[in-house]
Amino acid sequence: MENSKKILIVEDDADISMVEEAYLESAGFETRILSEGTEVEGVIEKEHFDLILLDLMLPGKNGYEICREIRDRVDIPILMVTARTESVDKIRGLGIGADDYISKPFDPAELVARVNANLRQYERMKQKIVPTSEESPEEIRVHDLRILVNSWKVYKGDREIKFPNREFELLKFFAMNPNIVFSKEQLFEEIWGYDYVGDSATVMVHINRIRDKIEDDSKNPKILETVWGAGYRLNK
Repeated sequence: MENSKKILIVEDDADISMVEEAYLESAGFETRILSEGTEVEGVIEKEHFDLILLDLMLPGKNGYEICREIRDRVDIPILMVTARTESVDKIRGLGIGADDYISKPFDPAELVARVNANLRQYERMKQKIVPTSEESPEEIRVHDLRILVNSWKVYKGDREIKFPNREFELLKFFAMNPNIVFSKEQLFEEIWGYDYVGDSATVMVHINRIRDKIEDDSKNPKILETVWGAGYRLNK
């Protein structure tokens, strides 16, 4: 297959899953379909997938629960698919670790485009190798954090914190550009890229997730600060 990428489709509506399967396979992807939310955890432990297409409303266990459970265990894009259109559902999904969000009914061609965009972005992030030098050190220290640039690890004190690719890339960008204010639009373009299908509100959600991991009090952040009306700044 041209893409040689494997997509896990988690969808209880057989008609929808068949459409997703048909369009993705015609685009060169390999697919696996699950109809029960309770099956996901066991399957991802045994099989490798490059992306998960996750329906929100599932029998047994919903998409929110699944995303929360697997996010730190699989470092791949998770796209939530749902009939809901309210922005609060989108923010909630992104807030627990989803990378993107598409609402039913959707154009199958748009779905394939979203899948491709997320896979391309993850590949770009994995390929970014920062050479060790005085300007881009192997280790960056920020307060009680140690960010290991080339090995993609973060420690708070002696405890390692798990970061998905996109969160790590965002934290690393801030750490390598401390004390500078960046707007949401600038961060979106830098981390997600011009060709990514999404919006800059995604930045806010990812910053909140980072704060939950690195701040002593995420409601009163000292490291990753909001500069009202301007953007965000990492204080070093």
